[in-house]
Amino acid sequence: MSALFRSAMPAPAATAAPGAGGSPAARGQDEPLLFANQVEKTYANGTVALERVKLSIRPGEFVSLLGPSGCGKSTLLKLFAGLEAPSAGHLRWWGGPALPAAIGTPGRTLAMVFQEATLMPWARVADNARLPLDLARMPRAEADERVRRALALVGLGRFAAAYPRELSGGMQMRVSIARALATNPDLLLMDEPFGALDEFTRNKLDADLRALWAERGLTVVFVTHSIYEAVYLSSRVVVMAARPGRVIGDVAIAGPDVRDEAFRVSPAFMQYCAQLSALLTQANTGFDPDAH
Repeated sequence: MSALFRSAMPAPAATAAPGAGGSPAARGQDEPLLFANQVEKTYANGTVALERVKLSIRPGEFVSLLGPSGCGKSTLLKLFAGLEAPSAGHLRWWGGPALPAAIGTPGRTLAMVFQEATLMPWARVADNARLPLDLARMPRAEADERVRRALALVGLGRFAAAYPRELSGGMQMRVSIARALATNPDLLLMDEPFGALDEFTRNKLDADLRALWAERGLTVVFVTHSIYEAVYLSSRVVVMAARPGRVIGDVAIAGPDVRDEAFRVSPAFMQYCAQLSALLTQANTGFDPDAH
């Protein structure tokens, strides 16, 4: 496993290893963890961000939302996180109509990583990572132990007492990921977390995230603008078109469980990139899937 995400936290019990591409069938899971049925979102100014979105995500999948700016990827992620409500349609989490009420709900904990690290500059790394546990009023000893393990998992155990200003951009994003991992999530929502990083750091964090997903048995929904990142990370890539935001493609990525630099230059990788590029071209030319 990558050096960044070390095995410092115990894997959830009874979690099957992912099959080829992390397929839900290989994990024996049929019930969707997330389900959006004809979901729409219209803002008060009249902007239609999402229209008739239908999407099902099963436990153990790594699903990337790919599309041009303004296609509603981040809006859909916020709906999944419960940060916004749909204007029409229905959402379900773990088969139910509402999100679990608290951190620590067995098998049903959600965490979100935003585009920016969103750290408190006056607080040390450990205090930033402990924030959701403090808000949940978790006993301090338990919270501190969770934070210790989460920071070790992302390779920042030695930086617990540092301030954000003392860290690089990549390290700050690791703190944000550690803050999410400290909640022991089953579902991890990530809103283009590596988009502002240089290519070398981004590729490194992509590799480490993929390894973490495989080891921990997480379900991940990941927003990105990068075709290459989506293919490398995902078991499925959902392509969205803008004006208004809607799903126009859903591509299963049958890559190897262990993805390395060899996969990035393989013919299969390039074929998936070409397929997604063609879908994005359709997305930018006003493609309507209901008209075909």
